Amino acid sequence: MLDSYSPLTRGLVQAASFPLMEAIHGRRSRRFAKGASIPDGPLAFTSRQASEALDPLEQMLLISTIAGNTGWANLFAHHPGYAEKLPNYTTAAGGRSFPSSAGFNTSEFFFTDDTGVYFLPTRDMTPVQTGGGADLNRWLEAHRARIVKLAGGRLNIPAEMPHMEGHNTWCANVPGSTLVFPVADVAQQVILLLLYLVQNGTGIYDNVNGRPIPGLERYTHRLNLEVAYPMTFLEQVALTDASVEMGTACYAGALMLQALGLGGWMYTGLNPFTVLGASGDPAVPGLGFRFEKQEGNPLPHFTGLPGVFEAHVPPHHADMRAAVEAVVARKFGAGGPFDPGQKGPYKETAAVRGSAAGIDAEAIEITTLMADYVLSTFGRFPATVPAVFLHTYLQAHRLDTEFYDTHFGPGAYLRTHAEHDRNWS
Repeated sequence: MLDSYSPLTRGLVQAASFPLMEAIHGRRSRRFAKGASIPDGPLAFTSRQASEALDPLEQMLLISTIAGNTGWANLFAHHPGYAEKLPNYTTAAGGRSFPSSAGFNTSEFFFTDDTGVYFLPTRDMTPVQTGGGADLNRWLEAHRARIVKLAGGRLNIPAEMPHMEGHNTWCANVPGSTLVFPVADVAQQVILLLLYLVQNGTGIYDNVNGRPIPGLERYTHRLNLEVAYPMTFLEQVALTDASVEMGTACYAGALMLQALGLGGWMYTGLNPFTVLGASGDPAVPGLGFRFEKQEGNPLPHFTGLPGVFEAHVPPHHADMRAAVEAVVARKFGAGGPFDPGQKGPYKETAAVRGSAAGIDAEAIEITTLMADYVLSTFGRFPATVPAVFLHTYLQAHRLDTEFYDTHFGPGAYLRTHAEHDRNWS
């Protein structure tokens, strides 16, 4: 991986050879950054060092580890109900550094540092062609080229409640730090699960109002409605699947912190409504996501950031049918996992990709019927979980080891932390 990389810093060499077991067992939430201060209490301490940004290379290594493409997704190999065809659940041709339920890959990544607010889309990214072997420089450059700057300066998240939890006000999103956070299109996740149900012979029913979805009875030739899923359960599955995807992405970053010798931690204690753009304070605009408010519901329903990250719901799609068709096109269209022209890991890639079971017009019609019902009945899609979801953050910063030397016994940080500034100078 490092053969063609230049210049080789000591920190990069150390990170590339850092033991996985040491990263797992050495991972801790190390919150005290250079420039930080705990004003009182038994752990009171004020840093004598100025805040300092991450080295550009280590920042790119970290971000690419969290969000990066790491090869081709392996397609589902067999399902007895699909005869000689392959199951068509997978939605992205490329695989990333973290698992995604059924290969749906509905999350994308944002990050902020002292210089700005950025978007890094990778869910439909395909592997960097290196001509054989791993080329770290080309891999990093391919990810860097995808970064879109959304705004100058650090994202304003006031260090006070309700914008962040009180225990984070001294350490979260501090100067010098890099804050990375995945955002999921849960609306797309629900559509994908509806398609999954239809292709496997069932659907959903409205357990909130205690009734079947009108019109599904026309399709009993292919649907067993006796085993239909409760709508709220399907939506919970979508939300939890997306949460696992985002959490494991951040965990990959947490392990990389140990190899790089950076402080930081993964956490949930920032107000997602502030971050996405519904703080209610014009001075705290967040990312500027569009949202709706419904009578009787105190929470904003985010639908997307126009032109950047748009959930599969109106107004970002003309209607739910258009949203469903867009999901199907992501699977079977140019560059998708079932496009025979897409490259891949198999010896006969075109034959493998082209052998997936199709999604027929009737399946699209049934899925649209259910999605339309949810939207018209509840005034939103999904009905009971967010269309856009943000929950987990990964922060990285230069660690002030003097705080740990003052208040902790030996072993509070790793050798990579002790040597960080020498390794990355």
